[in-house]
Amino acid sequence: GLVNLVFMFLFLSGSACINANAQSCGECIQVAATCGWCTDENFLNQGQSKSARCDDIESLKSKNCTEAKIESPHGSIKIDKNKSVTNRKKDVAEKLKPEQITQIQPQKLTLTLRSGEPQTFSLKFKRAEDYPIDLYYLMDLSFSMKDDLENVKNLGTDLMREMQEITSDFRIGFGSFVEKTVMPYISTTPARLINPCTGNQNCTSPFSYKNVLKLTDKGDEFNRLVSQQQISGNLDSPEGGFDAIMQVAVCEDQIGWRNVTRLLVFSTDAGFHFAGDGKLGGIVLPNDGKCHLEDNMYTMSHYYDYPSIAHLVQKLSDHNIQTIFAVTEEFQPVYKELKNLIPKSAVGTLSSNSSNVIKLIIDAYNSLSSEVILENSRLPEGVSITYKSICKNGVVGTGENGRKCSNISIGDEVSFEISVEAQKCPSHGKPETIKIKPLGFTEEVEIVLKFICECECSKGGEANSEKCHEGNGTFECGACKCNEGRIGHLCECSKDDVRTEDLDANCRKDNGTDICSNNGDCVCGTCECKKRDNPNEIYSGKFCECDNFSCDRSNNQLCGGHGRCECKVCICDANYTGSACDCSLDTSTCLAKNGQICNGRGDCECGVCKCTKPKFQGPTCEICPTCPGVCTEHKDCVQCLAFEAGEKKDTCKQNCSDYLLIKVKDRDKLPQPTDQSFPLSHCKERDANDCWFYFTYAIRNNTKEVYVVETLECPAGPDIIPIVAGVVAGIVLIGLALLLIWKLLMIIHDRREFAKFEKEKMNAKWDTGENPIYKSAVTTVVNPKYEGK
Repeated sequence: GLVNLVFMFLFLSGSACINANAQSCGECIQVAATCGWCTDENFLNQGQSKSARCDDIESLKSKNCTEAKIESPHGSIKIDKNKSVTNRKKDVAEKLKPEQITQIQPQKLTLTLRSGEPQTFSLKFKRAEDYPIDLYYLMDLSFSMKDDLENVKNLGTDLMREMQEITSDFRIGFGSFVEKTVMPYISTTPARLINPCTGNQNCTSPFSYKNVLKLTDKGDEFNRLVSQQQISGNLDSPEGGFDAIMQVAVCEDQIGWRNVTRLLVFSTDAGFHFAGDGKLGGIVLPNDGKCHLEDNMYTMSHYYDYPSIAHLVQKLSDHNIQTIFAVTEEFQPVYKELKNLIPKSAVGTLSSNSSNVIKLIIDAYNSLSSEVILENSRLPEGVSITYKSICKNGVVGTGENGRKCSNISIGDEVSFEISVEAQKCPSHGKPETIKIKPLGFTEEVEIVLKFICECECSKGGEANSEKCHEGNGTFECGACKCNEGRIGHLCECSKDDVRTEDLDANCRKDNGTDICSNNGDCVCGTCECKKRDNPNEIYSGKFCECDNFSCDRSNNQLCGGHGRCECKVCICDANYTGSACDCSLDTSTCLAKNGQICNGRGDCECGVCKCTKPKFQGPTCEICPTCPGVCTEHKDCVQCLAFEAGEKKDTCKQNCSDYLLIKVKDRDKLPQPTDQSFPLSHCKERDANDCWFYFTYAIRNNTKEVYVVETLECPAGPDIIPIVAGVVAGIVLIGLALLLIWKLLMIIHDRREFAKFEKEKMNAKWDTGENPIYKSAVTTVVNPKYEGK
């Protein structure tokens, strides 16, 4: 099965190389990674087109193109920067700057790509210990978050203390948001612009986004500034949080982001506005994704619409920011859906008064930092990339799962196998650069892509070479690469002169009507033969009149598998002949066991016995169905020689003189077939007295050799008395049995008759006391005058 798959792959790849009709080495190597170009000037047969030089490498070798003459460049990988990942302990006195910490290796590579040939390299990622963290707390200050603000006022020092368990280099910042400062999001009446809250509540003026505290390592400064914040208010339930997230992401200098782990905690108890909602306030310009902070206030909320989710995803990814959504139970489903759209984000359930915010941040950070997801920049046209991850405990991921590893603890090391493949050369042919980085991290791998678009042999090409018909082409890689407007093997024709009667006449064999025998095209008065789907099947000859696939077949094989087809005629291998090379001259298959060809009863033709007499059959004419058996044929001679009996008893010396008779005492002494190097027959025959005799028959050195058991095996005579006694006893027993059967039948018959009588008696319908037809013989006469006196 595997061999067939390899053969099929080579067949298909070879077919692709041939069918590409490549006219130069550069075109050939773009077809497939298995294609090669033969640079041998004398490689092509008459009638073959220039594109026949392009084929899979094994096919080119089989067509006598030496390996040194085959041009088939391969891609390569060069590692330019390979700084080892950092092994760092939090409790070590030495403190490294963020830019001195390395979590991904290697950092820069150069890949040389050939079309269809992937280049695979290994990328290592190790989560560093004590890696610095910047955390920016972005809070909704609409009126419903009043009690939450009270609990956040001491967040700075408390969170600093908790984060010391994770990193010694931690900074925290604070910002707040409410809503766009236009109707219908807020009330624009003068009084409401000063205090948007109702009743006796003292609230600050509404605003879109305010950067309260730039990232700092001073927790008490966080507490002081947050304590000074006041709640504001708006009219609708969704808030303008997306405007705030966009400004936090893009205003790096104002926020103070470092190239370290960047966390954005987004705290709210409401939903969000997104792109398109600004039309309600007459705002139609899409968000431009740029920083518009003046005096730490977002000043363009009335001018630009809310950003879209996709726009936010792009900016958060570009600036390596990981988002933690700390939202109340009511809005969990909404923000979980949002989390699925934003890579490297988490959702935590915020209590109604934000009392659990520290635990929420720690849990979310651990969840985010335990997963690494690779992403790559935009790929050049025709370039593809695949990932395979080898994660903790040897877990392997492929496809989309090949981009990521989960459950990574601090200090764990995981690796990725990344394959980059080009399907074609870019139109400009210049190097391209792509980048791969883990989401949420500032480190990245830079990959420079170079493309193999031409063969090495083309560098030594001879422009306007005399080999290419008066300098009409460049002679490179063993063939002419024609100048614009020229065609032909040697660029001998102009494209304008291709179809003329004079040129076509040179492509007709014997002045016939068929151009190139209907197997090719006439190009510049020379036949270029067509290509077949099977690259091993070739038309050739000056007029494409020959081919290597139309010869006679035997056993469904061209030339019987024992020759090659040249110009429609089989050229047979040694020891084979015939139009399909199906006749073997080897006689070993005709040798009989006795060493004779066909047992001396036939001739060996094409490795098969042809018996001279019809009565003989079998692979070596050893079978004769109509002949008497060997034993029957020689029975009479053996009988007369050994026992002086039989039909040839009187003519034994005349008819049986050529036998060599050897007597043995019993059957065990007879020769066995395994002991002989010649055919041997075992025989058992019976004489006129019903006695058996045993013998063997063989021909050795042209002598009939017979071994016979010297004693006959006669059956013993019958014992008369037991036979007579048995017959008499049998007759008596049979008679008794017949009597018993008769008696039994009579008893059964009598019982049936009696039962029948009893039944009829029971069913009688007349009075059994007197016969109804009986008449008495006495007549009684009464005197009428008698009065009894």
